[in-house]
Amino acid sequence: MSTENQNTSFQLTKELTQEVIAYIENQNDVALQELLQEFHYADIAEILDEVDLEQAIYVIKLLDSETTSEILMEVDEDVREKILKQLSAKEIAEEIGELDTDDAADILAELSEERQEQVISQIEDLEHKAEIQELLAYDEDTAGGLMAKELVRVYEDWTVEQCITEIRTQAEDVKRVHSIYVVNNQDQLIGRLSLKDLVTAKSKQKITEIYISNVDSVYVNEDSEDVAKVMAKYDLEAIPVIDHNKILLGRITIDDIVDVIREEADKDYQMAAGISQDVEADDSILKLTKARLPWLLIGMFGGLGAASIIEQFNGSMGDFIVLLSFVPLIQATAGNVGVQSSAIMVQGLANGTIDGNILNQLFKEFLLGLVNGVAIACIALLVTHFVFGTPYIVSITIGIALISVIVMAALIGTFIPIFLDKRGIDPAVATGPFITTSNDVFGILIYFLIAKCILGF
Repeated sequence: MSTENQNTSFQLTKELTQEVIAYIENQNDVALQELLQEFHYADIAEILDEVDLEQAIYVIKLLDSETTSEILMEVDEDVREKILKQLSAKEIAEEIGELDTDDAADILAELSEERQEQVISQIEDLEHKAEIQELLAYDEDTAGGLMAKELVRVYEDWTVEQCITEIRTQAEDVKRVHSIYVVNNQDQLIGRLSLKDLVTAKSKQKITEIYISNVDSVYVNEDSEDVAKVMAKYDLEAIPVIDHNKILLGRITIDDIVDVIREEADKDYQMAAGISQDVEADDSILKLTKARLPWLLIGMFGGLGAASIIEQFNGSMGDFIVLLSFVPLIQATAGNVGVQSSAIMVQGLANGTIDGNILNQLFKEFLLGLVNGVAIACIALLVTHFVFGTPYIVSITIGIALISVIVMAALIGTFIPIFLDKRGIDPAVATGPFITTSNDVFGILIYFLIAKCILGF
């Protein structure tokens, strides 16, 4: 498929989907191919997500493997799984043969072990097969699980002339040449080569005289999130992967890192919302229930705890029963402040802008909570007294309680994510229902304790 016809403003419409379906049902292959040639493979994947399985497979079998292999990488995971089940091992092997090794390994990883062996046995390119099998051995959340074997490497003792000849040969198997890596005779990464320096150097000059020794790299077992941080920090489009002997094994490109960042953001967003598993909107009710129910139970027990606290003070309030009217204010304020503080901490820990010093962060949040608390308390005091007609002493009590609750919620929202991070637990679990529920309970307790001290009931 020609990249010249990529539609950068593609919008999937009902009319387009119906047109594709009509061509499939009438088996008008020529018209269908002409229509799809106008679109990028990612756009075609979007179309296939909207048609039924048989129609999607019809398109996959109609188009050439070079195009459909890229389409398969872009379709929804559930759709791809269903399509792969309908393809033979040989057909899957043909698709994989057109993909870079990292993408090929990703598709194979979605298959059962038995199915993997069947597909691998059908791959004709022995070198491609061996490289894919090597990648399958790495954990998917490591640099090894992300890397591709396709790269351009040159040896330090080559001449410029020899180097250019070899680069032309190697580049045939590399879709995008981000960098040229320099290795020694033991295949250890020792530097990178500037294209400008290469083309301006004399043909008989040695690579060792012109390469740049400063090159960022990551170890093969390094966590994928740490790789993402390195590439983001240094604005890298690609980064080489080495083992602990500094042997050059492969490279990771920015498109793979974008996927990592997106998946991590989705996971953190779900965890912040109180969903403990990676789920999609179209997953089964049972799977969605398992993901949501644990956090809902936490919220329920938190609510019961808050109700128990209110019950303890309810009988002794006497003339100050009006305090119950402001319980939602206390709970909402505590929950919102806690989620705000924890969200900032989780974000900072994720992108490396938080140094992890608990005391400094707690002191900063204490001051911030104090400033916000005083501002909100002043407004609440004026509104409750002059608008609601609440007795002045009760309004003052509510104001003092708000300040205390806001400071408490800010400290809890700051401390828990840092505490979890220091113990190797994803701090995203601190946000959402966990922080909200804990702050609700402590907020109510502080509210009534302060009211009891001031009002003397």
